[in-house]
Amino acid sequence: MQGQTNIHTSINIRMYAPRALLALCLPCFFSGNVFGYEYGEDYSDSYYNEISNGERLQTGATQIPCTPQDLSRWNKLFIMLEDSQMKQDMLLHQNEDMVKVEVDSIQKELHKLNNNKACVQASENTCKCISEQMNGNLNKAMEQLREAADTYQAQNNETLQQLIHFSKNQATRLTKLESSSLLGAGLGQVAMKSFSAYPKEQEASNADGGKLERALMATVADLQRVHAQLALFQRATAHRFLPSGCEMALLFPMRSKHIFAEVIPSMSMSLQSFTICLWAKVTQTLNKTVLFSYGTKKNPQELQLLLARHSVLLTVGGETHLVEAHSVVTDGQWGHFCAAWSSEQGLATLWVNGDNVARVPGVAEGHVLPSNGFILLGQERSRSGIYRDLDSSVAFTGKMTGVNMWDHVLDAGRIKEYANQDGSCDSRGNVIGWGVSEIIPHGGSQYIN
Repeated sequence: MQGQTNIHTSINIRMYAPRALLALCLPCFFSGNVFGYEYGEDYSDSYYNEISNGERLQTGATQIPCTPQDLSRWNKLFIMLEDSQMKQDMLLHQNEDMVKVEVDSIQKELHKLNNNKACVQASENTCKCISEQMNGNLNKAMEQLREAADTYQAQNNETLQQLIHFSKNQATRLTKLESSSLLGAGLGQVAMKSFSAYPKEQEASNADGGKLERALMATVADLQRVHAQLALFQRATAHRFLPSGCEMALLFPMRSKHIFAEVIPSMSMSLQSFTICLWAKVTQTLNKTVLFSYGTKKNPQELQLLLARHSVLLTVGGETHLVEAHSVVTDGQWGHFCAAWSSEQGLATLWVNGDNVARVPGVAEGHVLPSNGFILLGQERSRSGIYRDLDSSVAFTGKMTGVNMWDHVLDAGRIKEYANQDGSCDSRGNVIGWGVSEIIPHGGSQYIN
């Protein structure tokens, strides 16, 4: 701004300078002295007038008031003034051009500064957004890391508890084996005592030494037979072992359409949610093996808990609403199977040995189980409703115990507790309770203990 003020001041001085010069020169001309020239000086040789004085007199023109000498002075003065004015105009134009160039340059610089400010502001906003996103991602990653650490710690604790429980069971088994070994050792000691009762004179003879050796060999053979019988007894006990402390189980000895069990529930089956839990030891699974089935005249497969090879399946409201978990079933071993469903959100879950193996939303959402149906274990209702029309290919073969059903969805903690093999058979469902609700065996199925 200061530079612009100085430029305008210079322009004003240059504009008013010729006027001031003219004001100073005019009095000098009127007094007869201009830049050192006298009125008596002759400029006729330097300047030529096209119209001479004689020609003007001959034409009869009126005499001009100024002599030629005076006209030449005025001409020179005006020429000087015109030259000065032209130079002034040129200087003014040049100064204006310079001022325009400077103003344009200043405007460009200001525009660049404004653009730079906008770029700086945009860069600051971008950096701020990037910083906020990085902080959010970092917080999210830290939260996921904490959740993963908590999950890992919970899994470690659960594994530790399982190891402790397994070590206790092994200690119990070792105690039993030690007791049996001590029993065998006691028999050996009795035999040794019987041999030590022989007379000393017989021990000294070689014949008696041979008898003692044969007796010892016989005792060793007896001990080996005792150990074999103990191993056989342990296998038989393991084969007859019932999980969850249950005192009885249902035996389905073969795959037949006549072998199943009918359940009479303790309350109406018109349910909007449920949880079914049971223990099963399947001899062999086929493409479809029924554990639990509820059917009506309208829909014989209204609710089913099935096995298919090494998979477990749940259907609600028909076979179109299916939940499945693969590679969770082993033939010849006890397994704890649970299925839960809620009509409110249609959320269906499957649990095997206390682990959640399937979780599917939108299964028969808003559906209500109809009442007045039939519950079968190890078989499904035929479409005709007649028992002789049952299908033997879907029949269950093996053992089943601890069958319970609730009219609500159990939480994960209770399902894990019921999957424990120590005494959880004492908990019973309010729709079907094992040992309380009436379960009627049909065909060759029977209760065992």
